Amino acid sequence: MKIKYSKLLVGLLLPLATIAVTAEELPLTPPNAKPGECYARVLTPAKYDKIEDKIVVKEATEEITIVPAQYETVEQKVEVVPEFKKLKPVPAKYKEVVETVEVKPALRVWKTSLKKKALPVSQAILDAAKAQGVDLDNAAAGTCYKEYYQPAQFKSVEEDVIVQEEHNETKVIPAQFDTVEEKIEIIPASKQVVEIPAEYEYKEEKVLVEEAKTVWKKGQNPAQQLSGATGEIMCLVKVPAKYKTIKKLVVKSPARTEVQDVPAEVKTLAVQKLVAEATVEQTVVPAVHKTIEKKVPDTAATFMWTDANTGADKPWRYTGNKICLVEIPAETKDIKKVVLETPASIEEEIVPAQYEVVKVEKLVTPSKEVRTPVEAEYKTIEKLKKVADSSMAWQRILCQTNMTKDVISKIQTALNEKGYNAGKPDGAMGRGTRNALEKYQKDNGLATGGITYETLNSLGIEL
Repeated sequence: MKIKYSKLLVGLLLPLATIAVTAEELPLTPPNAKPGECYARVLTPAKYDKIEDKIVVKEATEEITIVPAQYETVEQKVEVVPEFKKLKPVPAKYKEVVETVEVKPALRVWKTSLKKKALPVSQAILDAAKAQGVDLDNAAAGTCYKEYYQPAQFKSVEEDVIVQEEHNETKVIPAQFDTVEEKIEIIPASKQVVEIPAEYEYKEEKVLVEEAKTVWKKGQNPAQQLSGATGEIMCLVKVPAKYKTIKKLVVKSPARTEVQDVPAEVKTLAVQKLVAEATVEQTVVPAVHKTIEKKVPDTAATFMWTDANTGADKPWRYTGNKICLVEIPAETKDIKKVVLETPASIEEEIVPAQYEVVKVEKLVTPSKEVRTPVEAEYKTIEKLKKVADSSMAWQRILCQTNMTKDVISKIQTALNEKGYNAGKPDGAMGRGTRNALEKYQKDNGLATGGITYETLNSLGIEL
């Protein structure tokens, strides 16, 4: 029964053409086993060697250097601005004068009394007084009457006053010039060797860094577990080759040179030539006016009064108000006016010509080309080359019959010392210890699938 199950399991999961050790070659039980020993079918991983490969990343080419031409310098004097006449205007001089202007005329106003601070009366009161036969128009200054009053009404009017008289202003029109461009050859025409550098482009190249291989991996039983079988399933899995894409700089077009004509270098100078002499233009500047505000009577005060000296007969009653005819003098204001003191004039000035020194270069030695070879550039990459396939074999392992807490504690201590975190060496085979042990076996190319004596020897543990 055991033989039938093992052959069926191997036939389903292990292709006979690709595995290193076939089911017929690997016995169903460990050979030469002794009582008290435990064995397990373990997977020994494939072995690889690192090799170096030298590849070209930049092809050989050559550099081109241009030795420039040699020149000598010669100086040349050029007139850029001719001598001309310059007119300088001398502005006119003005002075300020003060003029007295009447801004409010003298007035005859009816007020409540002859006192200085007396109030004016209304026109309605004056009309009432005039209706009663009072000759207000011919009344003498200082005459007083008794009645009501209403102040006179004034309005503001504007008056135009000249503050600056009309005068002539002199304007100088400067001399007119035309700018003429004059070309001077400073470097003669020549020939030069021009370097056209090589053009490169990047190309991607796929480089094999690890060949295709087959590895053993644990699998799950797709069929119902049979009585007496171990339940262990190993699958031989094909791992494809690994490649690395690198960029190579290759020459698209090599460097070369061309002989080109170099035109003469010409410097253009701006030279000014006199077209028209400076002239004088007289302009009439109109007078400057200023508008001032003046107050004039709009509505005269009115009265309904009797003579203050005689009083009023009954039934007239004295109201207690007293009005008198007061004469107010005219008001004046001083304003400033600007008047011409000295007229404008013109002064002449001769401006000398201007010159510029130009440096001109003459060819002594033409340019030439120098070529220097540039070696190719290489890069060394590492590749993995398989030297041994993975295989299945019986190896002696620790099991429940010979795996004590002391042995597990030694394994945990050894793993911790080698930098694999197996946790506290408590003698318990937990998940952390199993993970650390499996990683140590894979990193050191040891068989996985159990705690083999090969692993114990690698950890330096003796039983």
